[in-house]
Amino acid sequence: MADTGKDEQAPRRLTIAIDGPAGAGKSTIASRLARKLGYVNLESGAMYRALALQAIEKDASFDDEAALLKLAQNARIQLEPTLGGNRTRLDGRDVSSRIRERDVSEGASRTSVHPKVREWMVARQREMGAGGGVVMEGRDIGTEVFPDADLKIFLDADPVVREQRRMAQQKIKGDVAENVAADLRERDRRDRTRAASPLVAARDAVVINSSALSEDEVLARIEGLVTKKLGR
Repeated sequence: MADTGKDEQAPRRLTIAIDGPAGAGKSTIASRLARKLGYVNLESGAMYRALALQAIEKDASFDDEAALLKLAQNARIQLEPTLGGNRTRLDGRDVSSRIRERDVSEGASRTSVHPKVREWMVARQREMGAGGGVVMEGRDIGTEVFPDADLKIFLDADPVVREQRRMAQQKIKGDVAENVAADLRERDRRDRTRAASPLVAARDAVVINSSALSEDEVLARIEGLVTKKLGR
């Protein structure tokens, strides 16, 4: 049977994984890259944050894996891409702002260490990105969620730089700043030492240290990698 060539003419839609520690700039870069490519931006961290919020509201312990898994299975967590970034809905409610607050951030870090919770989340994330045309960011996207991603980026930065960015992002000054820095260091420790899917760069990931780079410079580097992958 003759090949019509239609499939070859269709634009290839990549699966792009962006991993890295908190404060490295993953969310901003992933959002901007997705908008530029016309892709969907899937923020895996928002799903863990939504689950942490559910645990807070249901008075469930962050250390109770069975209870957290049950909450995850019964919750309806949706990520809705918008021009301004993802909107996160929990059981129909827009919780986009609430899940960025400190208590939820701390809870998300603690809920994410449980293997069964991560297994459930990874399955959902794979479903969401199965069709390609996605930029997904998190901490184990290139190693666990999409190990066969077309392009893997590990975005890193010096811990002090990441702490400064996080404080500037949250407009935090004075005595509270040290608490934010301590929280970030503890989150790094949990992410890198957890038994299930620890934070580590995939073997075939392109590592970009953004300590001395602007957002535009990081985005330009990744766009160059995308162009190369697409063979343009």
